[in-house]
Amino acid sequence: MCLAVPGRVLSVSEVDGTLMAQVDFGGIRKDVCLEYVPDVASGEYVIVHVGFAIQRLDEASAIETLANFERLGILEQEFGDQAGAER
Repeated sequence: MCLAVPGRVLSVSEVDGTLMAQVDFGGIRKDVCLEYVPDVASGEYVIVHVGFAIQRLDEASAIETLANFERLGILEQEFGDQAGAER
């Protein structure tokens, strides 16, 4: 399964001409492409699908969704062993 997962942008940088971010998904950190939402800033929440931020999301919705995903075991399905290892 491949879901769109909310995450908090920790930092933004350009890598080889591509706008990228380090994003935190409830304790799991991943590099994410920001080309679809280039005006996102550190501290904001985005919805990420297959490594691309596709939309901004408000903090309350992001936190609620992450909590529900974790409760249902969806984060573990999406991130595998990293879900337990990086917490």
